[in-house]
Amino acid sequence: MRVLATGGGTGGHIYPALTVLEALRSQRRWTVGQEDVAWVGSEVGMERDLVARQGIRYFPVRAGALRGGNPWAFLRGVFDLAVGIVQAGRVLQNFGADVVLATGGFVSAPLIIAAWLRRCPCLIYLPDMEPGLAIRYLSRFARKVAVSFDQVLAHFPAGRAIVTGYPVRQELFHKSKHQARRALELVDDLPVLLVMGGSRGAHSINMAVRGALVELLSQAQMVHLSGRQDYADLANLAEGLPAPLKSRYHLYAYLHEEMIDALAAADLVIARAGAATLAEFPAVGLPAILVPYPYAGQHQDVNARFLVEQGAAVAVADAELSKRLLPTVQTLLQDPTRLAAMSDAARALSRPEAAATIVETLASLAQNKTLQGSKEWTVPSGQ
Repeated sequence: MRVLATGGGTGGHIYPALTVLEALRSQRRWTVGQEDVAWVGSEVGMERDLVARQGIRYFPVRAGALRGGNPWAFLRGVFDLAVGIVQAGRVLQNFGADVVLATGGFVSAPLIIAAWLRRCPCLIYLPDMEPGLAIRYLSRFARKVAVSFDQVLAHFPAGRAIVTGYPVRQELFHKSKHQARRALELVDDLPVLLVMGGSRGAHSINMAVRGALVELLSQAQMVHLSGRQDYADLANLAEGLPAPLKSRYHLYAYLHEEMIDALAAADLVIARAGAATLAEFPAVGLPAILVPYPYAGQHQDVNARFLVEQGAAVAVADAELSKRLLPTVQTLLQDPTRLAAMSDAARALSRPEAAATIVETLASLAQNKTLQGSKEWTVPSGQ
């Protein structure tokens, strides 16, 4: 079985697919080697570096976002999409893909459409609680859509979507808190507060933490993933901290493999509400203070609301961070009973078998490629 994956723009679109590809290659029953998987992505997107770190072949194609407003930008997007579809079609033919796995981002569009034109089955994995306009449209070209929770099924026609759970790295389910803290040089007798803003960091979260850093470090040790933009400023601030507090502050621009340790070591996380929060936090039973990004449409609001309703998180509006962040953290850290209940609620949402379920679905689509291609190659209809 030969698989082409696509997705980009954010880590929430990239890591699920990488996890599925790893699960596919690690199971002997599929006899899938390194040469049987590849990635189609944008020419300059962050996915290129992340995929290269896994030793997976990467095929860049043109991709354009179709946005309203500026008509010239829209036309340029149409042109880029058309070129990308032709390029993706060539990749499909030369690579000999049996099935496509797509996880979102506008870079997915060329390969999804090219796969439909060439009758190659496609599985879209939707990481969020609610599909955006692009996924709503592109799902018409896919044989199946995989979603994380039952509540998401209502967004698709009956029979189109299946519940698989969100695929996360298996190490998250097995890493102990003690091991993780040793790896990051953290102590066991202080709570660990993890601060992160997604793949690129979050300026508003960084600034709110900056303003309350001394108070926060008086209660906990902190692992702070700032992103590159604010790293230098925060590093300078850290240099001026009193020695006892400075030793508690662990600042990183970004973490790769060590991210598993950061998640497993933490007692509480402050984060955006991107799709990964729906799975990575539950995998380690991590209570969360979620700050939905206000310019991400409604996706992060919906993700945050779901975890809040399940009792696994509390939400703070981005505009209220400077006032509410510190008292919210203090209240939770001083209430271990509530933190334990939030941890249990988060862990109850985890689906350790998600990656294996998606692999099974990909294999089923690939095995039925000829039959499905001859019977289901029809013009996509509206939903």
